Formats: sequence, C-alpha cells, structure tokens
Amino acid sequence: MDGNGRWAKKRGLPRAVGHQRGVEAVRRLVRGLDPMALDCLTLYAFSSENWKRSEDEVDDLMNLMRKFIKSDLEEFVANGVKLKIIGNWKALAPDIVAMLEDALDRTSGGSKLLAVALNYGAQDEIARAAAMAAEAGEITADAIEARLDTSDLPPLDLLIRTSGEIRLSNFLLWQAAYAEMLFVDTLWPDFKPEHLAQALDDFARRERRYGGR
Repeated sequence: MDGNGRWAKKRGLPRAVGHQRGVEAVRRLVRGLDPMALDCLTLYAFSSENWKRSEDEVDDLMNLMRKFIKSDLEEFVANGVKLKIIGNWKALAPDIVAMLEDALDRTSGGSKLLAVALNYGAQDEIARAAAMAAEAGEITADAIEARLDTSDLPPLDLLIRTSGEIRLSNFLLWQAAYAEMLFVDTLWPDFKPEHLAQALDDFARRERRYGGR
C-alpha cells in the first residue's frame, strides 16, 4: 500500500494526512470485498524497514493503528472479517500487542480472511522459518514453508503494488515465487474497490504455467 506520502505532498499536506487517507482506503477496500469473493486479502501495513523513518512519522503510524483498531473492530466482527497478523508484531508497543490479540480473538469466527503485515519483512520471515526448520532437523523447502507466518493462509496468487514503484520491497518474497504481479500507478489513498476488481479481471486473463510450457 504505497504512495501515502506522495499523495499528501502533491496536495501540500503533511505526510500524516496521507497516512490518514491511506487508512480510509483500507476501510473502503474491506467494505467492498463481498462481491469479489477472495479467499484472502493481505495488506502490507508496516514493514520492519519503516522504523528508519522519522520518530514523528512512526508515532503517527502507530497512533493511526490504535485508532483504526478501536474504530473498526466492531464492524469487522459484525461483517464476519477474520483477522490474521503476519510479521514480528509482538515486538510492537505492549498496548498495541494487547489490542491486536483482542482483535484476533474477537474476529476468530469470521469467514472473510484479512491478513495484515505488521513489523513484517520477508527476509526476516524466511530466516525465522529456516531457523525453526533447522532446529527440527529438516531443512527442506516444505519444512521452511510450513513455518512461514503465512503457513495457514491460501497460496499467493496475485501481488499488487500501488504508486508506480516496480519492486517488491521485502514483501512475501517466498510466497511470490509463482504469483502474478501487477504494478499500478495509483497512489494508495486513491485506490478503490473498483481498482481491485480491475486487477482481478486482469489476473483472470493471465495464463499461469508454474514453470511449465
């Protein structure tokens, strides 16, 4: 979900406003999921590299996370959204960890799977999974995959990056091995359910061969 800062800069607004509008884009997208019948939607909300940003910006992002959980949790529960968190999220501030644990518990009965990557980096995820596999004495692709944060999620089919950047930025590197990829110019705050629907239409027209001919 890239482009919040550039969205704000184009309008002469503080970056914090761009992040606020980015949260609104998440809200729109989650509310518009029903017709799309996705097995799972995964959103990259905060990377392990985002700690390099200014202290003020990181504080703004953490406070937005707190506000979003408080304001939207009841709606998630009412609409059958099941929350899954990937990444080293238990290293976040204790109050955020407690809020996330409560959200995971309260949404556990939902059927619409929403995964959120928090304090996530794919290289760290792979290293952690490989270390666990080594400790178990089985360093194979299957053993590593079974220990990834996403081991209980459906396979990744389509990876979308907004804002015109053409790179993965340490997101789902293992899972993206045979995923289709789509890079769009739309800045994240402007991304709407219809953009996701268009992306799914594009995906449906692709031929997937998984290394075959």
